Amino acid sequence: MSPTVEGPTHASAPTAVSAPVSAAYSYCEAVTGSQARNFAYGIRLLPTDKRHAMSALYAFSRRVDDIGDGTLPGEAKFARLEETRAVLGRIRAGEVDEDDTDPVAVALAHAARRFPIPLGGLDELIDGVLMDVRGETYETWDDLKTYCRCVAGAIGRLSLGVFGTVNAPGGPGAPGARGGPGSSDAARAAEYADTLGLALQLTNILRDVREDAVNGRTYLPAEDLAKFGCPEGFRDGRLPAGADFAGLVHHEVRRARALFAEGYRLLPMLDRRSGACVAAMAGIYRRLLDRIEREPEAVLRGRVSLPPHEKAYVAVRGLSGLDARTVSRQAVRRRM
Repeated sequence: MSPTVEGPTHASAPTAVSAPVSAAYSYCEAVTGSQARNFAYGIRLLPTDKRHAMSALYAFSRRVDDIGDGTLPGEAKFARLEETRAVLGRIRAGEVDEDDTDPVAVALAHAARRFPIPLGGLDELIDGVLMDVRGETYETWDDLKTYCRCVAGAIGRLSLGVFGTVNAPGGPGAPGARGGPGSSDAARAAEYADTLGLALQLTNILRDVREDAVNGRTYLPAEDLAKFGCPEGFRDGRLPAGADFAGLVHHEVRRARALFAEGYRLLPMLDRRSGACVAAMAGIYRRLLDRIEREPEAVLRGRVSLPPHEKAYVAVRGLSGLDARTVSRQAVRRRM
């Protein structure tokens, strides 16, 4: 075993893995395929090494989310989350062997040696889920943004560690190269990935507003709820007299669209298949946002979703590179 996972070997071509690691990745891919409704459409477009790494990231993240969303008492959730953080510490320290009994840890440890994944993002995810367990609410957008950066922006930055950026002569993350850890391009890419994560999470919050309310959670900023006459939340699906729920939704949709516009600037910085993966995942959520905008009160009746054929269309569109080319043209026009 390598003594650390912080000095990865940069990938340029698929490499053979041992039987235990292959089995661990297969387990993570099974978790992703069965539980990631939208995420799986994007990562199918990646080459094997990157798809494996993204599946490992998803499986670990799913474990954290499931603890937060589960039925255990609060104290038990706190304990389980800290146990999960301890597993992450073992991965970071290079203490997970290939024959470890935890397949997610085995896969993630291998992925973190293969790619420059900023594992601290998973600590941020755990911090965000701890906010859920504590039942925190958010007074302003800036307050909610802190939560979103933990549970979604961090995932964007973790994913960028797998994707890398283009035009780096020494490969993704090569020291001193364009796209390397210290470069301005890498810093901008991380900012765009973080912002795109915020856009996806705000879309999730709008989509799940009723489901979250039934579970005793309110994410939308209290000042926005009060502004549009919805201070009591949406547990029973009924709105108070005079509430402007459509106005509230359209306000948040505009905010999400601005985040998407900024985050999409990441696409031209990625190789074709990584860009296709991001475009597919983001495109699905943008279409969800379109549906929510057209019929705001639908989210009070249940979860808004896209049919499989529409998700497949978005994936094909992403693979074509159309979204990345559109963003590039827009960037050129802004510089003129």
